[in-house]
Amino acid sequence: MAQAHTYNDKVVRQFAVMTIVWGIVGMLVGVFIAAQLAWPVLNFDTPWITFSRLRPLHTNAVVFAFGGCALFASSYYVVQRTCHVRLISDRLAAFTFWGWQAVIVLAAITLPLGITTTKEYAELEWPIDLLIAVVWVVYAVVFLGTIVKRRVKHIYVANWFFAAFILTVAMLHIVNSAALPVGLWKSYSAYAGVQDAMVQWWYGHNAVGFFLTAGFLGMMYYFVPKQANRPVYSYRLSIVHFWALIFTYIWAGPHHLHYTALPDWAQSLGMVMSLILLAPSWGGMINGIMTLSGAWEKLRTDPVLRFLIVSVSFYGMSTFEGPMMAIKTVNALSHYTDWTIGHVHSGALGWVALVTFGTMYYLIPRLFGRELYSLKLVELHFWIATIGIVLYITAMWVSGIMQGLMWRAVNTDGTLTYSFVESVQAMHPFYIVRFLGGLLFLCGALVMAYNLWKTVVGAKTVEAAIPAPAH
Repeated sequence: MAQAHTYNDKVVRQFAVMTIVWGIVGMLVGVFIAAQLAWPVLNFDTPWITFSRLRPLHTNAVVFAFGGCALFASSYYVVQRTCHVRLISDRLAAFTFWGWQAVIVLAAITLPLGITTTKEYAELEWPIDLLIAVVWVVYAVVFLGTIVKRRVKHIYVANWFFAAFILTVAMLHIVNSAALPVGLWKSYSAYAGVQDAMVQWWYGHNAVGFFLTAGFLGMMYYFVPKQANRPVYSYRLSIVHFWALIFTYIWAGPHHLHYTALPDWAQSLGMVMSLILLAPSWGGMINGIMTLSGAWEKLRTDPVLRFLIVSVSFYGMSTFEGPMMAIKTVNALSHYTDWTIGHVHSGALGWVALVTFGTMYYLIPRLFGRELYSLKLVELHFWIATIGIVLYITAMWVSGIMQGLMWRAVNTDGTLTYSFVESVQAMHPFYIVRFLGGLLFLCGALVMAYNLWKTVVGAKTVEAAIPAPAH
């Protein structure tokens, strides 16, 4: 009965390893399609590797494969440690691992074949959608069931964020993926026209808001205090942050549909909610960064902590930029331009990927009972990744603002000053810089993979014991 007295770290190890693997795969596809935008000849006139088919593969791989595996790994690790119990069911936990990998492999096969619903972040066809729903419901059962049987009365705030992310993503996925199948790999959305767009961006923005924000804030609230060896700056603020964030985020989707057929009142409501969202977002960022209060010198010597704290800084920057871009007058310039891509990647690379890297550097040595192979390589990874992000997002900001200005420039007689092709031509040098930034970021991930491989090789895995209850 040794199992009853140890945590289930096997499934955490599996998800942690696959986080690294899928991260590299997803980023590799991203770098390749960035190169295609700069040098279209790299399409090779082959339908399966055209930008249009690989781009959804890239987003699904980095969001759901890399980000998803990181969330499974960290939530399973955190819920056991903060509740002082083993996961409620080893079999169901194993099912979530293998089921999620099956989803990812099916995505990697169907998307290059052009099998797609064409919905942003929800491109997978109905049989895969059903599998996602089943895996996700089982994930909810494992996570929430573990909380129910906890031996600690208090539910730590990280678990609130994980639980909100799991429940909301289930709702978003099931509602947005409602469709009428007309064949094994073809279906039509249950919604039509502007309603379809509204439901899609209610889903799409909250995939960002809950999958890529609430879930990763769960990571932040556990791993930043752990790595810094400090209590969270303000526990009260973390609770206010939680409730304010989850009540507000769900309403922000319409800001993706400014200047479209969506009714004006709905656009304005989305804008207002996006602006309100600034407050809880920055409350969370301040809470994360101020956890280091009185221990700032640790940033000099601990590159793992640097990953975590810089990620929170990027979270703050992205959550300032997002509400600003939701303002209709700003959106009139930014909409449909590369500025949006710069914004997405300051959040995706700066916040999501960096906090994941920091978490993996914390987790993997502990999961395998080894010391981290090289802190120098962590330092190298940090600087390569940071320079890559800066190159990427500044190139897209400049390119995007230039695009917006070129598209709206008019001559005195009211005709357009520039043709669309001229704006595309002007973007070319920035696409090369974006490619180089992405390439650097990928190289950083490869450095991490090598470092963690050397950490794990020959490791005798140690099962962590559950603390005995206090009498």
